[in-house]
Amino acid sequence: MFRRLVLGLLALVVVACGSPAPGPALAVGATADPEMTLLANLYAAALRSYGSAAYVRTVDDPLAALDSGTVSVVPGFTGRLLQEFAPDTKARSDAQVYRAMVGVLPEGVAAGDYTTAAEDKPALVVTDATAAAWGGRDLTALVSHCRGLRLGAVAPARGLPTAVGGCTLPPAHEFGDQAAMFDALQAGDITAGWTRTADVGIPGELVVLADRKPALVMAENIVPLYRRNELDERQVRAVNELAGVLDTGSLVDMRRQVAQGHDPRSVAEDWLSAHPLGR
Repeated sequence: MFRRLVLGLLALVVVACGSPAPGPALAVGATADPEMTLLANLYAAALRSYGSAAYVRTVDDPLAALDSGTVSVVPGFTGRLLQEFAPDTKARSDAQVYRAMVGVLPEGVAAGDYTTAAEDKPALVVTDATAAAWGGRDLTALVSHCRGLRLGAVAPARGLPTAVGGCTLPPAHEFGDQAAMFDALQAGDITAGWTRTADVGIPGELVVLADRKPALVMAENIVPLYRRNELDERQVRAVNELAGVLDTGSLVDMRRQVAQGHDPRSVAEDWLSAHPLGR
């Protein structure tokens, strides 16, 4: 009896010694911007779904926090990151922008897979009457009617394209909010207004000009950056698999929920529960 007890205790000790200790919780960094907070919660939820402790840490400068090791993962957008490190780039398509971005990342920073079906890049919106008069509902129609364009944007108008195809764009008149810009558009005071492809507040009667291939506006796909050699294989798989399930429609829906006052972590976890990874 005593011998069996000793052997049983020894077996427990062996199992305990052979079990890897759980790693520290990974911090996913983001600014307080609602969209970035939502994305950070999506990646944190993805890591937790693969068994890693993860939480969102709000920081003023996510890239600096990643460089210092304050955070281990940072979500971003391919085009914005590329412009951060290589502002004069000519890349436009999803794949071109991603490859160029990977090539200019700081030493020690790696990029995960980008979302092929989820983006949030600058887009121009016009009235249905304007689209009909131009004979098209994509950016090539705007390029064909470049002369005399009057553009609007919500202040501060930053990071907007200065040209689309062969059309050099005039500076945008700035509005205090989105509603005022849309009112001006519908009143005919401006020809087109700048918005984004994942914007939640575009009136249904307006037309977002599609950017068909070859792309005329730089891609802005969601991508995770992480500290090289810090994430294990399972954690890298977790952040990469989000790229295969997230799309723009889902992003818009989740952003709308956050704008309505829902907790970003709950919104992210609910969405991931309905779209589980690893399948």
